[in-house]
Amino acid sequence: MRGRIILGLDPGSVIMGFGIIQEAATGNAIKLIEHGVFQLKKYKGHMLRMRHIYLHMIELLQKHAPDEVAIESIFYGTNVQSMLKLGRAQGVAIAAALACEIPVTEYAPRRIKQAVTGNGNASKEQVATMVGHLLGISALSNFLDASDALAVALCHSQQRLSATAKAKSWAQFVAAHPNRKLSS
Repeated sequence: MRGRIILGLDPGSVIMGFGIIQEAATGNAIKLIEHGVFQLKKYKGHMLRMRHIYLHMIELLQKHAPDEVAIESIFYGTNVQSMLKLGRAQGVAIAAALACEIPVTEYAPRRIKQAVTGNGNASKEQVATMVGHLLGISALSNFLDASDALAVALCHSQQRLSATAKAKSWAQFVAAHPNRKLSS
């Protein structure tokens, strides 16, 4: 039985990072499947870039058949036009995953950094270093968008495994104390 496959995305309208990991079927081991970026600068016009995000996403989804997609949420910036374009890119990526009936979870940048480095204010370089360490790979600093996407996937895995462990722990507690009542 294979472990869960998670596709992490760092959305962008010019460069979009992606990272795919696989959780071990048992235990906490994580294996890198693939990472990279969609280079969209060569496509003239914003709408043409959105089309290619969708096409690249469908290709990745069909190739790797991830169980879940995790995406970084958009942070507030001062340039409204940039935020609008970023939001469209994120929306197209989400739409592609949903069209393939793959659940999507969104994470704030600070939460991702906290999950991977222990510091919600970590730099992109610190995130890349830690992602490389966690996955046993080097040369991620050349593709900070890809390392950010892997960080999103790792964050999702951590959150998912933590929630599963808490649920199991709670179920064990309830089973061990069947007559205990909740206080009001």
